This record gives sequence, C-alpha cells and structure tokens, in this order.
Amino acid sequence: MDRAIVVDHLTKNFEVNVKKPGLTGSVLSLIKPEKKIVRALKNISFSVQPGELVGFIGPNGAGKTTTLKVLSGLLYPTNGFIQVLNYDPWERKEEFLKKISLVMGQKRQLWWDLPAIESFELYKEIYELPQHEYAKNLEELVDLLEVRKILNIQVRKLSLGQRMRLELIATLLHKPEILFLDEPTIGLDVVAQQKIRDFLYNYNRKYNSTILLTSHNMDDVVNLARRVIVIDQGKIIFDGILDNLVSQFAKEKIIKVSLSSEENIKEIGKIGKVKKISYPLVILSVPRQTVAVAAAELLQNFPVEDLTIEETPIEEVIRTLFKGSIKNKK
Repeated sequence: MDRAIVVDHLTKNFEVNVKKPGLTGSVLSLIKPEKKIVRALKNISFSVQPGELVGFIGPNGAGKTTTLKVLSGLLYPTNGFIQVLNYDPWERKEEFLKKISLVMGQKRQLWWDLPAIESFELYKEIYELPQHEYAKNLEELVDLLEVRKILNIQVRKLSLGQRMRLELIATLLHKPEILFLDEPTIGLDVVAQQKIRDFLYNYNRKYNSTILLTSHNMDDVVNLARRVIVIDQGKIIFDGILDNLVSQFAKEKIIKVSLSSEENIKEIGKIGKVKKISYPLVILSVPRQTVAVAAAELLQNFPVEDLTIEETPIEEVIRTLFKGSIKNKK
C-alpha cells in the first residue's frame, strides 16, 4: 500500500433550510420551506503516505471536520474518489472500522458516571480484542499517558486534561492504523496540551500510525506536523512542508534586541518596522533578504546587550495566507 489516504476531486454539498427573520418568516419556512445548497468541500485533492502526521488547518467553517467525517465514513461524498487503506469509507465495513479512529475534542466516548476502565472493557468487546492483546495495549497506553492512578475514578470527577488522555486510550485500544484527530487539545490548559502533543508524537514514531490532525492551536501543528494542508472556504490553498509555508508567505523576520541604554533609541526605526518598544526590549520586523544587514547595523550603532532573530509566528503566516486567499476570490 503506497498511500494510506487518497482524496481525488472530493466535493461535499449540504442542502439547508433558509429561514427568513421574524414570525412571518418562521411560518413561511414551515408552510413553504426554501432550501439552498451549501458547498462545504469544493473539488479538493490530496494523499497521505503511511506513517505521515499531517496538520490539516483552516478557519472555522473551512471544511476540516467535514473532510474527516467523509474519510471516516460518517458522511457520504457528493462527488469525487476517496480511499482509506484501500477501503471505500462510506461502506463502513467492519474490517475498515477496526483500522481507523476519529477523535473529536468536544465529543465524549467514555461513560460519564463510570470509571474509565469499565468503558475500556466495553471497547474491548466492541473491537473483539483477545484478552492478552487488550491487556498489552492498555498497559502500554496507560504508561505512555501516565493515567494509572485515575483509571478507577469516575470520569465526571476528573479534569478535562485527564479525561482527554483517557479518551485517547479508548480510541487507541485496538491500535488503529489511521487516526483522525479533530481539535484534540481544545479547552485544555498549557500543561495538558503538551502532554497530549508529547504522546501523539511518540505514538506516531513508535507505531508508524498515520495521523491527520486538525487544530486551531498552532503549537499543535508546529510541534507535531512536518507537512500541512491549509483549507479555506472548502478549497485547499496550500499543501506542503510547514517550513516552506513559512518561507513562502512570511516575507519578514523578527529581530528582538535588548539594549543597555536608551541612547539613539528613536533612530532604531530606520532599520526596520518597529513592532514594539518597551525599554530595554525592542522588536523589529525586517525583510528576510536584509535581516543580516539589519542585525549588523544594530550591533554597530546601538548599545546592544542581546540580539535574536526569529521567524514570523505561524499564526501571522496563516492569517497572511487566508487574506491572500480571500482577495483572490474577490
């Protein structure tokens, strides 16, 4: 199998009711409903190799979750060719379902009033796992996610971060070959987010699992994905290496300077665009091609104690990309 996921000219349309405002509009929508077609996915194509961890990013309503639901067989495509592990997902064959998992950060799959271990026993039966295989998989996942002490505590008594780690165990007990992750760190604190990222990174490397990850948290993408697919308004606007995305759309770099005095500080704006001055810190934005020259000028002409050169934050790069996409559509 050379490709784990194949998507070729995928289109997904939804028929929705249009309701006019006010009481009259409500009555008319019941008597004579008006419908319109919403094009959620517009002829998108991409493929994912076995073992790849790909970031799938875009604003709300871009089509990310719709894509994951089509790939996992929850939605039927309007047009296009899709294969996942050489299966047609919408056929929902048992052998296919045992090879994939879909994790949605806002959906629960553990019984709220029971300890997680009891939900795990249920999933063992659902996936028809032999006892020895279930015990081995559970032991590995419990160690990786550091949750042994909370297995027998009612789920509703746990923190969101603890629950999310247990949700991952429920999803991975059967060792799926493909993992679809939809906002796995949503709502978690910084520490819990990092625990989830560390786990996913190690799990991908250890088991060579194929992972398609959506997230609004750019730290998830930067820390986990080498390749990103950017989708906006149902169309793919970038598919490639994350570093290439930065170099292609981040035309500037950031220079952070710590000064030992305020001497000539007003002149520093001649070297680059001043983003912030809060003595002793000055932050400048300069064109990528002149960053070395700008750094040399700063060192020669100003009382520099420390100087660092950084890439533009990925959030700004993505915003620039989306702005360009919107302008092109006008």
